[in-house]
Amino acid sequence: MSEVLRTKYAAEIAETPAGTEVVIGGWVSRSRDMGGVIFFDLRDPSGLIQVVLDPESIPVGADLKMEYCVKVTGVVQARPEGTQNADLETGLVEVAADAVEVLSESETLPFMIDDRLNVDELIRLKYRYLDFRRPSMAANLKARAKATAAMRRTLDEMSFMEVETPTLIASTPEGARDMLVPSRLQQGSFYALPQSPQIFKQLLMIGGIDRYFQFARCYRDEDFRSDRQLEFTQLDIEGSFWDEDAVMETIEAAIAAAVGAVKDFTPSLPFEKMTWSESMERFGSDKPDLRFGMEISDLSSIFSGTEFKGFSGAIAEGGSVRGINVGARDFSRSALDKLIDQAKALGAKGLVWAFCEDGGWRSPVAKFLSDEEKTAVLEQCGAVEGDLLLMVAGPTTNALQVLGQLRVDLGQPDGHDDLRFVWITRFPVFDVHEDGTLSPAHHPFTQPESIDQMINDPEHAFARAYDLVLNGSELGSGSVRIHDPKVQEQVFDTLGISPEERESRFGWFLEALRYGTPPHAGFAVGVDRLLAILVGASSIRDVIPFPKTQRGLDPLSGSPSLVTDTQMQELGLDLRPEVRAALAQDDDTAGV
Repeated sequence: MSEVLRTKYAAEIAETPAGTEVVIGGWVSRSRDMGGVIFFDLRDPSGLIQVVLDPESIPVGADLKMEYCVKVTGVVQARPEGTQNADLETGLVEVAADAVEVLSESETLPFMIDDRLNVDELIRLKYRYLDFRRPSMAANLKARAKATAAMRRTLDEMSFMEVETPTLIASTPEGARDMLVPSRLQQGSFYALPQSPQIFKQLLMIGGIDRYFQFARCYRDEDFRSDRQLEFTQLDIEGSFWDEDAVMETIEAAIAAAVGAVKDFTPSLPFEKMTWSESMERFGSDKPDLRFGMEISDLSSIFSGTEFKGFSGAIAEGGSVRGINVGARDFSRSALDKLIDQAKALGAKGLVWAFCEDGGWRSPVAKFLSDEEKTAVLEQCGAVEGDLLLMVAGPTTNALQVLGQLRVDLGQPDGHDDLRFVWITRFPVFDVHEDGTLSPAHHPFTQPESIDQMINDPEHAFARAYDLVLNGSELGSGSVRIHDPKVQEQVFDTLGISPEERESRFGWFLEALRYGTPPHAGFAVGVDRLLAILVGASSIRDVIPFPKTQRGLDPLSGSPSLVTDTQMQELGLDLRPEVRAALAQDDDTAGV
């Protein structure tokens, strides 16, 4: 007969009748010797339960140390009056131990398993397995599991088929660098880890897989930020005979299920919608945070005849004057100067500030403007006594982007209690660079709204593309795909991709399009970003079990690591002499 290691979890003890014999297992959170009686908190995946024992009858109790893994056999009893803990779910009961068995001892901890203490992130990542025992990390991983299960369940109920796509593919860069894997059997050739399953999920549609989804692992060799990782997870969906509205409805159902699994409410449906142009005009960003106002106002008509050259010059050159009402703020002159420096760093020529005081302006430029102009600005921005106005003049795109960033920096609320979802639709088909070249705003397989406009006026063509934004963070992107191979060729022509290059990079996919491809559309949600917002984490690293640092390092396993010369030879590879010299220098330095 096998040994009984557990009959109850800690959280279940609260609902277990007094006098019931139980077996619990977990880790010693803390221990207290009260002189003749020992109390210790046992922690398991469900929570904490207090254990009380007599060291005379159970001598092992005196030797218990933090994070010892133990098995306790005992009887449930009510805590004596005055010892109850209302802050603990099991604070009204305890287990009177009849036996305590140490299953595994623990060495001295590198950090305390306690959320009340700040621990250096590098130390937490090096000992990630101990970090999982901290209540906050344990809760984050549970939330992640609940959210993904809810999304999977929702899509299964909607007749989606879960299909895995390959993780060793041909390199088809999508804007970020590919993560490359050398082939031993085909020396000199490389696999790439997928930046997304984009092409393969479109092939599934060609193959008649009507509704597809996958929690896909994706890889991008890009610089790190708090919301970026080299490897990440996305909920990927695709459907045939679909349009934008059908995709959005499906994603909203999956997201609502995830929110409901993690929070104590579900968001109202459908989510708000806004075109890309409207979002840029109102918020200076295609990722607007709608939890607060501070919308951008176009003040150009007010200053169309102004004598203030800072404004009139920008308008004459085809630009505009834009402004935001920051609200009542008590900014010192030095703080205002920092805002000016920030605006310049973002590309503006300058920043004009003005306080609404006594129905007029307090501003360095007030003397250059007429009373009518100042009054009109106050009215258009809805300014009241004490409000601070910020204005930028210059090329319209730049003015909007500068004020959009200042808006976020000055207005974004702390915390993530409010959830404001918004769909951003009708993106440009192409990004236009300073040298006049074009690149796909999303990817080259996105259906343009108008083929004629894409061909004749590509800089102003719009795509059937859509992003989902939550609290100023892009959760994911999607689009109606190109299913006509002739249209796909026209997109490549517009991008200047030669027939030889398109055949080399996408020939196998272009061939598949010629075999009766149905209209199809899809979307991908960044699971890590969604969960970080739902649990209020400041970084997606706090909702990823084993993340990399901002330098792309794994302190736990030591990756990325060097490999032996034998391994390199088997792959037909070698390091450049200057790289070997740098590594040798690093070794010498490390030995000093």
